[in-house]
Amino acid sequence: MSGGSQRGDRVFHGLAFAAGASIMVALAGVFIFLAIRGAAGFSAATGLYQPYTSFVPYAAGLLFGTALVAVLAMIIAVPFAVGVALFLTHYAPRPLSTVIAYLIDLLAAVPSVVFGLWGLKALGPALLPIQRWLNEHLGFIPFFAGEVSATGRTVFLAAIVLAIMVLPITTAICREVFGQTPRLHEEAALALGATRWEMIRYAVLPHSRSGIIAGTMLGLGRALGETMAVLLVLNASGPKITWHLLTSDNPATIASNIAQNFQGENIDLQVVLLATGLVLFVFTFLVNFAARWVVIRSERKFQ
Repeated sequence: MSGGSQRGDRVFHGLAFAAGASIMVALAGVFIFLAIRGAAGFSAATGLYQPYTSFVPYAAGLLFGTALVAVLAMIIAVPFAVGVALFLTHYAPRPLSTVIAYLIDLLAAVPSVVFGLWGLKALGPALLPIQRWLNEHLGFIPFFAGEVSATGRTVFLAAIVLAIMVLPITTAICREVFGQTPRLHEEAALALGATRWEMIRYAVLPHSRSGIIAGTMLGLGRALGETMAVLLVLNASGPKITWHLLTSDNPATIASNIAQNFQGENIDLQVVLLATGLVLFVFTFLVNFAARWVVIRSERKFQ
């Protein structure tokens, strides 16, 4: 190997290491900032934790709302993302696949506030008849019980808006991993008499399992931290635990609660909000850590 190639390898290694280290430094900096500035928020005056009297139930209510909206969004988005990715890689003609993939990728460039305004002004009123139908026919299920919100600004609407927002990234990753399935595996399945769906089921999906999980977790991370869209479409009543998806009594998320209250003049409340931000940071880190563990285990099992 020539000296120029060795120098190039060393330069590339140094740049890659610096990029990875900078990410770790940035994450550590965010964690240290939230820990230092928000430490006092864990034991602030009881009046700052309304409707509770301590930090733990206050943060638990916000964390419940965050997880509820994000998980519902992923339940809606993941089947669509997998279906769209399979259509683009195994069913659609190449010209049509290219156009649809480009349009889906464009969704990722739309600002979240635009999604929020669209959900507030257009999608919310349009979904009101559906929400009333769900309440009328499926009201015996706790999720659809209660009095339907007249504005349509419910957890149900927030989950749908978030599902549309996370669809591009989840679809893009699924599309890439489906396209990396060994061609010989697909041709062997078809040669043995499998239909196209059987080939996808037994050759494509098992090979792509870890990629699907990774795309789902990246989308979940986006949904957990979304702020403006949720703030606009969700009529939040504060930190609380409720399973109703169609009423006006909705749990707030951590990110939207911070955005709604951080500009106030109460410094003590800002400290509490920073403490909840630390909770969200740690929770998101644990979710991604667990997802990475599942991906590694899935890859080893497949091998």
